[in-house]
Amino acid sequence: MAIFNTYFYSCVLLLLTVNARSSSGLPVRALSLEKCKSCSTLFGNLLEHITELLNNDTVQRDVFHGVTTDEAVVRSKSDTPRACSPNLTQNPACMMQRNSSFSESECLSNIMKDLGYYAAVIDSYLNNTLLRDPVTEAEHLRPTLGMIESLRKNCSLMPDEEEDSSKEEVAQLWGDNSFENRKKMYRMMRGFYVRTITINRAMGYIASGDHRK
Repeated sequence: MAIFNTYFYSCVLLLLTVNARSSSGLPVRALSLEKCKSCSTLFGNLLEHITELLNNDTVQRDVFHGVTTDEAVVRSKSDTPRACSPNLTQNPACMMQRNSSFSESECLSNIMKDLGYYAAVIDSYLNNTLLRDPVTEAEHLRPTLGMIESLRKNCSLMPDEEEDSSKEEVAQLWGDNSFENRKKMYRMMRGFYVRTITINRAMGYIASGDHRK
């Protein structure tokens, strides 16, 4: 709740900044106050959801049975860590100054590519024919798809974002060994967890409005 409140009040400050700049004739592309509030909640919920999936004993038994690796694999072709990193430069007096090259739209575009990629990964995994228990695994993983689609629908500055990967390309991830597929999926979900942490930090930075100062 504390994180949500921080995001919400930061959104208010951001919208005040946007309004001030808009009145001066400067073009500004930003999430509305309503979207900023909603997206902060949705991204936080996604992180909590993925954390629960990876730590829930029932999910481990039903979806990732026999998998013990701690490896995380991030295969999305997006450049989210770079695009969403606060750009700071250091002047001769050792004072950190913000570089105005940070692009909110580029950051959000890369985040949407991540979401599109992982949605395709999960969907293709659930549609492969070697699942141990298709119904149970779908019950655990389908809600993740719903959360991703809600974020893509409500939190993009460009509704017609291109997906990071075609369904055909993602389908090549899965082979003819059920255990190896489960292990690969677990690594992918751990990678998604790591990327979602990055995304939440990026959303906090965007909501703070620091890049507009």
